[in-house]
Amino acid sequence: MTVLEIIGSVCIIAGSLFGVVGAMGLLRFPDFYTRIHAAGVADSICVILIIGGLMMFASSWLIAVKLLMVLFFLLFTTPTASYALARAALRAGFHPVTGKSGGKS
Repeated sequence: MTVLEIIGSVCIIAGSLFGVVGAMGLLRFPDFYTRIHAAGVADSICVILIIGGLMMFASSWLIAVKLLMVLFFLLFTTPTASYALARAALRAGFHPVTGKSGGKS
């Protein structure tokens, strides 16, 4: 195994762990807004690590460039989708859970 393969494997495993932690945040957090925050942040870090690890395994520079394009696409769309979902939820009347009021979730 080469050094690049070891680094790539570590990145893929770390990205997978961030994905699992993000999924746990979806299950454990109290309201929609904290859940969407956990999913958005964990997904962004997860994508960076997994695609970065896959780029280490790329057999040609063309494959690495394509993976980089997919990475940039996902880094732009994930936060945008999280923002759109949070804005739609606020307009629909879902309020964040605070210490003073319950809010719908």
